[in-house]
Amino acid sequence: MEFLRGPQLFSFARKKAAQLGVGYQRGVSLAELISRIQQAEGHQPCFKERKSCDQKHCCWQASCGAKSDGSGKK
Repeated sequence: MEFLRGPQLFSFARKKAAQLGVGYQRGVSLAELISRIQQAEGHQPCFKERKSCDQKHCCWQASCGAKSDGSGKK
């Protein structure tokens, strides 16, 4: 997936949440919404919480900022 940010990322997250049946209410932060989506997809809910990431199949990795080094440590 390409790097998205701002309104484009939020729009993508809302669409993905709707596809997965993940509830979204106004006032929910982008990070919280993506964490809910990650849980629904069977991933660790870790968007923007780690410095490195070992989640190879997470579609949020490009926009998250965590480096993919295989360790998955915070």
